[in-house]
Amino acid sequence: MANSEPSTKPYLIRAIFEWCADAGYTPYLAVQVDDYTQVPQSYIKDGKIVLNIGVDAVKNLHIGNEDITCSGRFGGVAHQIIVPVAAVIGIFAKETGQGLVFQGQESSPVAGDGNTSPDDTPPQPSRPKLTVVK
Repeated sequence: MANSEPSTKPYLIRAIFEWCADAGYTPYLAVQVDDYTQVPQSYIKDGKIVLNIGVDAVKNLHIGNEDITCSGRFGGVAHQIIVPVAAVIGIFAKETGQGLVFQGQESSPVAGDGNTSPDDTPPQPSRPKLTVVK
């Protein structure tokens, strides 16, 4: 892909988010936490976090082409959330599990967190592949 060509990933994330909203489902975002991801550290498990990005769960949600930002409450405490689009593993409806999973992630776990085993290492970067979910 040429550097000047925009990634389809943020557009697909927005599409599944809108589909969830139209269907009355709760959109969840699966994220591979990296150095640029700003989320509450105590909620990260094995270098990953799953976020409810539904309208009832977050405020000021912005799904941009480079990052996803919002504010949300974790354990009653407000947090500003920043997730680079490159760190998104997938987006899905909580109620059905339907959505998209992105493969060949360019992001990597936070260095030195000590929670990553060789099995958690993301695959080598390759072209993203779409998975049909029925």
